[in-house]
Amino acid sequence: MAYFLAADGGTESLRVRIYDVTGTCVASHAEPYETTFSPGARAEQNPEDWWTSLCKATRASLAKAGLSGDRIEAMAYATTSCTVVALDKAGKPLRPALLWMDVRADKEAEAVLATGDARLRLNSDGAGPVSAEWMIPKALWIKRNEPQVFEAAATICEYQDYLTLRLTGERCASLNNVGLRWHYANRDGGWAKSLVASLGMADLVEKWPSRVAAPGEVVGPLTSDAAEALGLTTRTKLVQGGADALIGMIGLGVSQPGQLCLITGSSHLQFGVTEQPFHAPGMWGAYADIVYPDRYIIEGGQTSTGSIINWLRRFVGGDLDFDEMNRKAASLPPGAEGLIVQDHFQGNRTPYTDAQSRGAITGLTLAHEPHHVFRAIMEGISMGTRAILDAFSKGGYAGTEMVAGGGATNSDLFMQIHADTAGIPVRIPASTDGPTLGSAILAAHGAGHFASIDEGIAAMVRPGRVIEPNPKAVIAYEEIYARYLAIYPALRDALVQSR
Repeated sequence: MAYFLAADGGTESLRVRIYDVTGTCVASHAEPYETTFSPGARAEQNPEDWWTSLCKATRASLAKAGLSGDRIEAMAYATTSCTVVALDKAGKPLRPALLWMDVRADKEAEAVLATGDARLRLNSDGAGPVSAEWMIPKALWIKRNEPQVFEAAATICEYQDYLTLRLTGERCASLNNVGLRWHYANRDGGWAKSLVASLGMADLVEKWPSRVAAPGEVVGPLTSDAAEALGLTTRTKLVQGGADALIGMIGLGVSQPGQLCLITGSSHLQFGVTEQPFHAPGMWGAYADIVYPDRYIIEGGQTSTGSIINWLRRFVGGDLDFDEMNRKAASLPPGAEGLIVQDHFQGNRTPYTDAQSRGAITGLTLAHEPHHVFRAIMEGISMGTRAILDAFSKGGYAGTEMVAGGGATNSDLFMQIHADTAGIPVRIPASTDGPTLGSAILAAHGAGHFASIDEGIAAMVRPGRVIEPNPKAVIAYEEIYARYLAIYPALRDALVQSR
């Protein structure tokens, strides 16, 4: 039996899972690390903690599986995207990493958008926004505010690339990350040289990794030092991974045109696969080849989803019994007896790209109870997803089904509401841990077990359950959705007047 090591470097921890060639997970172990928060929406991590966690989690997983390191043919990993690292010539961090959620570079993001560079077409057809989370704004912030760090940096890269350097000695970036968030154009000139030059940092290109590898491409063997630290051997191949949500598409089996991927958690991400490139207001992309060769990815996203449910838990002043909430909420009709929630608690990412928009709960009466609000939140989030799918459709992409992964899939009610508001089936694979299974599929492909990523998906992703839309609920939600859409312009105008 062939075995592959998959890792998921998340916001709070790094988890290692070992899979066999059938897609069965034989062992799993997670190691936490700390995030330092400070005023100004800053969030930082120590890159050495990622390495320590990878080593500990790998050794622990091998022990749980009862495997020696020489049984691992290949490894790959998914990590947070836009977690930016500055390294010296020896590969040592010059400062803590700027975590993906660190948005101190808001002024720099405005400067990037103001260039009007052609590469910005990937963001709502040039309308923006450019996020302060992304690589170029963060690199520009370092140059402006810590020029000594920028000058000393031999490499400016991401979490993913730092681990790759530690494991193989290669300065190699993932096509997935650079195509998604660095404005890299795989089919049209590569690096965004004119963009960074217009910002006064043309030398950034020389600081970026010297090689770009697509997901599934072999980066190289582990060095002897890395193999010893992890308990593996130099025969283990490192295969290129990418951003957690995008590699999650692979693990959920979303690879064909017409499919939609819904990644759930604190926020929602929506992705579609297309054979033809297009750009449209209200969506991001299309990104060429960043997951699959000869295919494009389009993207939408909601800033607050599961985090709104956590807000409700805090708001009511104690722990919510989610089983009870789901049971009571399921007994309510669509519309939660008059309640509608606008899900913009932290602004809107798409389709409106309005950071100043805010959440709202409308229709409250003294008869409403927490489970009414609970259901209305799930409906508001689901209708926010519907608005993104509508933007996809207006741009020319109509999905036929939605494949879901992440924490929200544990609630059948939440998934049913998604199906009913979107009017399409929701498919939930047997394993919803997309990032690690996707990494394992990439590792198996890179090791030569599958001729393509698609072939690996067919062998390693197992079917689960399908939630069909309820025709009566679909009809009921059409009217509710129209009222949901009316809230945004009304509240936007009110917020503008109040400023």
